[in-house]
Amino acid sequence: MAYLLKCLLQVAEKAANVARVCRQEAPLFQLLVQEKTGKDKNKKFVQDFKTLADVIIQEMIRHDVGAQFPEMAGFINGEESNKFENGLGESVEVTVCASEAETASLLSRVLDGDSTAASLLAGAIHQDPTSICTDADQLSIPLHPSQLGIWIDPIDATSQYIEGKEEELQQGVLCPSGLHCALVLIGVYLRSSGEPVMGVINQPFNHKDPDGSWRGQHFWGVCCDGLDLCSLSRPQSGSGLDLSMVLSSSEKPSVTKALSSICHPDRLMYASGAGFKILCVIQGLADVYVLSEGSTFKWDSCAPHVLLKALGGGVVDLSKALESGLNQAELTYHQPNTECAGADRWANSGGLVAYRDRDQLSKVITALKGNI
Repeated sequence: MAYLLKCLLQVAEKAANVARVCRQEAPLFQLLVQEKTGKDKNKKFVQDFKTLADVIIQEMIRHDVGAQFPEMAGFINGEESNKFENGLGESVEVTVCASEAETASLLSRVLDGDSTAASLLAGAIHQDPTSICTDADQLSIPLHPSQLGIWIDPIDATSQYIEGKEEELQQGVLCPSGLHCALVLIGVYLRSSGEPVMGVINQPFNHKDPDGSWRGQHFWGVCCDGLDLCSLSRPQSGSGLDLSMVLSSSEKPSVTKALSSICHPDRLMYASGAGFKILCVIQGLADVYVLSEGSTFKWDSCAPHVLLKALGGGVVDLSKALESGLNQAELTYHQPNTECAGADRWANSGGLVAYRDRDQLSKVITALKGNI
């Protein structure tokens, strides 16, 4: 299973390259944006966008992982429908074909005959993956592909990806919005229990080289059967009023007010993207991420959840934690909400709290009880 981790890191880097290629071709990028409608619409936003980059990345990951691990092929799921509508109103099912030429031909249909753009994207999809070395290459990870499922978020924080604001990141400082919030998330879970066990995060737009080319950064974690591994070291947590939190800018005023009793206002921060906010907790840019609404989904939280678990933390269902305590509140990833339809079947409907320190989690739950 160390080979699975290596495969996910490689395909996540391929995905990041596709995301960069799409952003670098500005006229093409404008053609790719397509509004989500119907059952695929995320209720959190007035407009939630789907891009062809999303679909390409998702299907590329599904194709590459399924080819190497056929036992997982039917259990690789993502945020996006792979049906894309072109300018002629034709619905095209986007898949990765056997050859670069065939993929380019299919993408040309999506792009209204733009063969140059289609060839560029097909080249990125079919390129040989970058070899990525990890400390886990020689480890024995006690998992088998037949036990596992995968959640893919091809580009989390799509709105930030579309807006394209460039920010220069500073060490130890939370930068709340910009291209760096857009992440490729691949999370692996046990089919039997829904427990998240392996996660890969790729940040395609981490920094620029002197020549202006974007470079990314990747993070990974494994947490199963007593094995806790993370590419990042556990950061130091705050204490008392030094506790820091990251929230959504649309968070309820009642939640913000309740949290201010345990967090100094200067340490209450806001940021874009569910995956990015959890990454902020992983990196120590915030101690806790609180979301009271059910506006995130399994594909948002599965990958970063693993990294937090490996660091001694986790992600809990806020409603369950408030109603029943912390023991049974950790998010799981294998069962849909059968009372809902479309994307909402896989929503984290009770809200969530991402944390590194369980004592800090307890403080958050105590502060919120009776206030939301």
